[in-house]
Amino acid sequence: MSPLSAELPYGEDSAALFERLRDLPWPIFLDSGHGGRYDILCAAPYATLVTRGETTEIRTGDLVRASADDPFRLLRELLGPVEESAGLPFSGGAVGYFGYDLARRLERLPVLAKGDSLPEMAVGLYDWAVVVDHQERRAQLVGGSRLPATRDRWPALLERLSRPAPAASAQPLRLSAPLASNFSRPAYGEAIARIRRYLEAGDCYQVNLAQRFSAPAEGGAWATYLELRRSNPAPHGAFLDLPFARILSSSPERFLEVRNGQVETRPIKGTRPRAADPEQDRKLAEELAASPKDRAENLMIVDLLRNDLGKVCETGSVKTPHLFEVESFASVHHLVSTVTGRLAPGRHALDLLRACFPGGSITGAPKRRAMEIIEELEPHRRGLYCGAIGYIGFDGAMDTNIAIRTLVHADGELRFWAGGGIVHDSEADSEYQETLDKAAPFFKLLV
Repeated sequence: MSPLSAELPYGEDSAALFERLRDLPWPIFLDSGHGGRYDILCAAPYATLVTRGETTEIRTGDLVRASADDPFRLLRELLGPVEESAGLPFSGGAVGYFGYDLARRLERLPVLAKGDSLPEMAVGLYDWAVVVDHQERRAQLVGGSRLPATRDRWPALLERLSRPAPAASAQPLRLSAPLASNFSRPAYGEAIARIRRYLEAGDCYQVNLAQRFSAPAEGGAWATYLELRRSNPAPHGAFLDLPFARILSSSPERFLEVRNGQVETRPIKGTRPRAADPEQDRKLAEELAASPKDRAENLMIVDLLRNDLGKVCETGSVKTPHLFEVESFASVHHLVSTVTGRLAPGRHALDLLRACFPGGSITGAPKRRAMEIIEELEPHRRGLYCGAIGYIGFDGAMDTNIAIRTLVHADGELRFWAGGGIVHDSEADSEYQETLDKAAPFFKLLV
């Protein structure tokens, strides 16, 4: 079927459009943080895939089946044959998250850290979406290429999206106890010392170590996300309201993008806090740009990602057009590099995601050994943290973030993480402080 498209009233803040969809099942808002070009909004998927452990539940309407097959393969089957692009970033396909611990389906890892109830993967198949183009100042309802039912619902969708947004009434999330970390400051230093011994033994070159903050919380996650995107806008933000969790992401980091076969990843390694004084802020950015330690950390991950991309990209196509660029966000400066490639013939975006998962910038190098050490040292499983949130379109396009700077509200608990790459030159106090700098927007939001 040929896709449908209809113009909607454009507004600079796509949150107003999303509020008209929030009462539908599985609403998802991929948010470019006021400064990006595209926002993508969807709801009411016609199928969902939820992976817990060795089992993926696939729900299509009233039909439910369970499978022990590779979740990436199952999703590829449901996406079906690649369609011609409609000229938009997304006009239907898969949207959701791939949690860090989905890596257990790809690698044999020890089972040491405490888990939680969150599924390792949760993805919906959507036959329509709202795409907001802030550069062209257009908003469109697009889709309808797969299901006749979408065409039947089209007038009702247009009416829903054109009427006034409902008044926001929910209170934001409120903590009923102080935030607690799963690491004390001394324990974090001890973990770094253990990593340093692994580095000296030649087990690895870099390990990402994170601490988790959590507290019981009740209230409206959407109201909290509205405040988060005001105070800490990010180019790869997201809000997901799923049956088992609310996810609030203000990620600055792109994991993988595929567009017409072209691949891009933009790993972040290297951080400095922002300063209120412009001169001090400039000096912090310059210090980051010149830091041999941060550049070396970044280069390790660039090399890892070049190898990952090389598994599914055309021979000789993997390039590094940009190294060690300083990018400034609301609360931190980051050191960012860019790696590109071209998918080999016959390869799909999901082949790329599987080959690169999870992102090397949040594991360390070599990846498998770093993940084994993370499982040994971090008291809790990461769950969604350091996985990916984004879409894979029917047209084969993909855009995903690294799920850092991300809150999860589930089972009456709010949790978030902050970490950094540990190398031989790392100092425990500065590494611990870096995690606090990264978590600062959430402390301000919640405490």
